[in-house]
Amino acid sequence: MVRDGLSYLLAEQPDFVVVGEAEDPDAALDVVARTAPQVVVLDLSLQGREAIPLLAELRQRWPQLRVLVLSMHDEDLYAERLIELGAHGYVMKQEEPAEFLRALRRVVAGDIHLSRSLSSRATSRLRRRAQTGGTSVAVLTTRERDVLGLVARGMDAHEISAELGMSPKTVDSHRRNIREKLGLANARDLVRYAVRWAGDQGDPGSRQ
Repeated sequence: MVRDGLSYLLAEQPDFVVVGEAEDPDAALDVVARTAPQVVVLDLSLQGREAIPLLAELRQRWPQLRVLVLSMHDEDLYAERLIELGAHGYVMKQEEPAEFLRALRRVVAGDIHLSRSLSSRATSRLRRRAQTGGTSVAVLTTRERDVLGLVARGMDAHEISAELGMSPKTVDSHRRNIREKLGLANARDLVRYAVRWAGDQGDPGSRQ
C-alpha cells in the first residue's frame, strides 16, 4: 500500500519517473543494479534483512546514489545515525505528501534533508561531521559504542567490564577495534575522541 501510494504520488510529478519497486533488500539491490536510479526511497520497515545494512551496501556499491529514508519511527531516534551511515535525508510517514516531495527534491538536488522539528544542535553536529570528513562512529557496533561512551566517562577496562558484564579482555578487544576503525593511534587518542564524541551527544557524564 505504501509503495502504491508513493508510485501514484510520484507519477503525478513532472520531474520524477518511478523506474522500479522492491519489497525486500535483495530485490532492491537487483532493481538498483538493473535500473540505475538517481535516488532511492528506502523504507526502514522493509521485509527480510534489516534496512540499515541495505543502506550501507547501497552506498558502498553506488556512491553517487542518493537515498531518502522513509520511516514511521521518530526522527530523533534514527535520523542522525542514518545520515552518518550515508543517507541523504529522513522523512516520517506521518508527513503530508508535500513534505515528502520537498524532502525528495532536496535530496536529489544534493542537500541533506531533516525535518524542521529536528533540533538545530543536531543539524549543526551532522554538518560538522560531514565537513571534517572524519570516520564516523557509525562504523562501530552497538557494543563498541557502549564501550566508547564509558571510556568518555573516564572508566578503565575493569570498570567497563563490571558495567557491561564482560571480561576485561573483551573490553580491551573492543577498545582496540574502536581505535582501528576510527584511525586512532593510541589509548590517549581514544580517550580524547570519546570525550569529544560524548560532548557532541550531550552526555553530561563525559570527562572534560
